[in-house]
Amino acid sequence: MTQTTHTQTTPPGPAGRPRSPEFRLAADALRGLRQDLFQDAFAYDPLPRRSADGPLVRRLSGAVWLPHLVVAALGVIAMSLAVAGSFESGPAGLLCGLLALGPVLLTLARPVGAFWFSLAASTVAALIGRGDFGDWPWLPGSFLSHLVVLTVVALRTRPRTAASMWVMTAVYGFVIGGVFGWHRYDTNVAPMLLVSALVLLAVSVRHIRRQAQQEVTAQQTVTEHERSRRTLLEERTTIARELHDVVAHHMSVVAIQAEAAPYRVQNPPEELEKAFVTIRENAVAALTELRRVLGVVRAEDYEAPDAPQPTLADLDGLLANVREAGLTVDRAVTGAVRELPQGVELSAYRIVQEALSNTLRHAPGASARVEIGYVLGGLGLRIVNTPPPAPHLVKPSPGAGHGITGMRERVSMLNGEMTAGPAEDGGYEVTVFLPVPAATASEGDA
Repeated sequence: MTQTTHTQTTPPGPAGRPRSPEFRLAADALRGLRQDLFQDAFAYDPLPRRSADGPLVRRLSGAVWLPHLVVAALGVIAMSLAVAGSFESGPAGLLCGLLALGPVLLTLARPVGAFWFSLAASTVAALIGRGDFGDWPWLPGSFLSHLVVLTVVALRTRPRTAASMWVMTAVYGFVIGGVFGWHRYDTNVAPMLLVSALVLLAVSVRHIRRQAQQEVTAQQTVTEHERSRRTLLEERTTIARELHDVVAHHMSVVAIQAEAAPYRVQNPPEELEKAFVTIRENAVAALTELRRVLGVVRAEDYEAPDAPQPTLADLDGLLANVREAGLTVDRAVTGAVRELPQGVELSAYRIVQEALSNTLRHAPGASARVEIGYVLGGLGLRIVNTPPPAPHLVKPSPGAGHGITGMRERVSMLNGEMTAGPAEDGGYEVTVFLPVPAATASEGDA
């Protein structure tokens, strides 16, 4: 069964005829104007305080109220201009000042309502504060007051609301100028529209720029998260490839021993021969499944290594290579050296290799020390390097930052513990403990 959905944005015209694009555009504009300036115009929306994370707020405890103080100061300036510019003295002049101050203060709590109050206050102030000549319809104080209201409301709302306010300001100026100002000497509608357009354009650009920065920040966060996930998966895939050789070796040994065991005993029981045959078949089946798993995690261009996976016995060659690269490195071994499980040996070798590579990459000219401790419960590693002799000359490394992630994944796989961070002398230190059960260690010694 197929279900279709039909969405119609605007109602059809008379006789079911579709509306024209011009009609839909005008309807959308009127709908947006109603939502921005008429719907819940006097809703309570207090101006938020400044964030406590800014440097100014950290220095001055009262700086969180700085936006409120700036708006109030501009309102007082508009009030002073209104009182000084009014032709009337006494209560009428004071009323003109209050009519200039009120809309500015109202933006702190009801921004859109302050815009409508500003238009009404400008009309009343113009009627009682001027004679027949002079600027119309905004007195000097009302002019500044309305600009402040437009700016504050535009800062607190979206660019479409600012555009709607500018359009309503233009309509107000031309209507009031035509109805009440036909006999006036001059009009300041054009200066108001020009100055307010420039102010609102600057505010809109600020809004767009901030929104773009937020989108970039969000995208960078998502990208960093995806990069971390990809790094983690790549490291786990690398570990899986390396461990394949170790596990495959053990399974091959099991299969060979199961096949050869009956020949080491004269006249073995039939049940014993069947048991060894079953063991060998299971080992071969496990090897087959292991190869399939490796095929899933292996990259298309992956080439299996020719040599066996390295162990701690191969550290001399690794240290010789990094010394040829210019790194002075010492090695100290404590405890009774013994053979450990191949997974532990491989992980320990890779951790030392990555730590020394990070020293070459991030601390050129520094010296390093590798400490290996064989203890009863496992293996301890400590790789520490001194600070570089000229840290101001060290350039950022182009590496992908996989080193610490890979080391942590190897340690986590073996249920070990790891710490990595700056040392007391300014260098860097990596400390790792890889547990080895006593029974496993004894089998390795055997």
